[in-house]
Amino acid sequence: MPARRRPGEGGAAPMRPGLFSRRGSALIETAIWTPLLVLFFMGAVEFGRATYTYYTLKKILYNIARYAGTQSGVNFCDPGDQTLEAVKLMALTGNVEGSGERILPGLEPDQISLRIERYTPETESLAECSCEASATGCDAAQGARGPDYIVASVPEGYPFRIRLGGIIGEPILFRAQIKVPYGGL
Repeated sequence: MPARRRPGEGGAAPMRPGLFSRRGSALIETAIWTPLLVLFFMGAVEFGRATYTYYTLKKILYNIARYAGTQSGVNFCDPGDQTLEAVKLMALTGNVEGSGERILPGLEPDQISLRIERYTPETESLAECSCEASATGCDAAQGARGPDYIVASVPEGYPFRIRLGGIIGEPILFRAQIKVPYGGL
């Protein structure tokens, strides 16, 4: 017959629950990991919202440049040109009057910059067109040839605020820029 051993002196562990029981450890692990998983999920949602906002901003700038590049009689050298203002309002709200809800809240027509560029064979690069009546100028109102490209941008940036867990951080400035070929008259 085997010798009887006392607990704590070797042999099989006692079957009764002791001080270091594993009961309830799953609940504690869940309580530890749940806030982190929720934070990761909220971060993924905010990343998706930032991506969507940047994509929408690029799409608005593309629509402005494309629409301005296909209009006839646009004077890009006049910042107060009515056609350019109508083009900006059309892209921001969906109509030329500017009534209705903005596609991106807070984006105003005066935040959007339109620049005209032309290819220069001497430097083999694109350069900003000057608004003068010369061979290198792009002012069609003074008889110059039209530009080759239109660049729409938001020079000061569109502010985007990240909201993560009730904390609103400093705004991130989205500085989008789009270049399209000019096709107007």
